[in-house]
Amino acid sequence: MAAQKAPAATVRDLLAIPEDQRFHEVVAGEIVRKATPSGEHGDAQSAVALRIKGPFQRRPGDRGPGGWWIYTAVEVELEPTEVYRPDVVGWRRERLPERPTGTPIATRPDWICEVLSPSSSSVDTLTKLRGYHRNHVPHSWIVDPLEQSLTVFRWEPDGYLLRLKAERGERVHAEPFDAVELPVGALFGDDDDA
Repeated sequence: MAAQKAPAATVRDLLAIPEDQRFHEVVAGEIVRKATPSGEHGDAQSAVALRIKGPFQRRPGDRGPGGWWIYTAVEVELEPTEVYRPDVVGWRRERLPERPTGTPIATRPDWICEVLSPSSSSVDTLTKLRGYHRNHVPHSWIVDPLEQSLTVFRWEPDGYLLRLKAERGERVHAEPFDAVELPVGALFGDDDDA
């Protein structure tokens, strides 16, 4: 007799975990614990948020291009069996005029950024990236503190299209935030003029 497969985990199972212990995601119908971030991970995550939120989370023309809502480490429900906690995530204000709210946020984001940790990099770059694509997230970034690189993808029907791969020492205009130059090394502890 074949063993019965356990039912897929859903957002309901995730929310059953006490909030002060919920460092998890639902990935491909399984509850997956998020990796404990290293210092390098935390620094890269906060650097991305600072670089993007500063000029982009405001109304257009107010000291920057504006037009976005930018959050860090919030739960986003793409499907009942896919509830992710991207390191940095954004929604275009033209599509979502009101600030996204709730736990989890049930509106598809327009951009995500995953900062890799060695213990979860394959989940972030394979399983979750496929989930983002399946749910039509237009822009995805992968920041790798070990490789000290930024990889930028754009949604296309057949899969994510690689738009940019840059490393420490380069200055880039990375979509969808290409209106502002980004010194890649600033994501990994460099000063702007390094």
